[in-house]
Amino acid sequence: MTAVDSLMLDAKQAIMEEHHRRFQSLYQEGRWEEALQQIHVTLSCAADLLNESLRILNEALDGTLPYPSDGSTSSSTTTS
Repeated sequence: MTAVDSLMLDAKQAIMEEHHRRFQSLYQEGRWEEALQQIHVTLSCAADLLNESLRILNEALDGTLPYPSDGSTSSSTTTS
């Protein structure tokens, strides 16, 4: 995972968490219609975060992302 990927995931998570906080506030205040609208926004943000995470995982599995240089992942080469 690149630094840009990490920053993107962090930003998307922060946005989702803020929308979730708004939903909780609206819900606790009994503002049901606004809370219902906010939960849709929150779920959309959560789906976006999950899709971005899956994209990064798929790229890592496909080998299109660089592996960490510490050697902590298994080698993608095979021996004959």
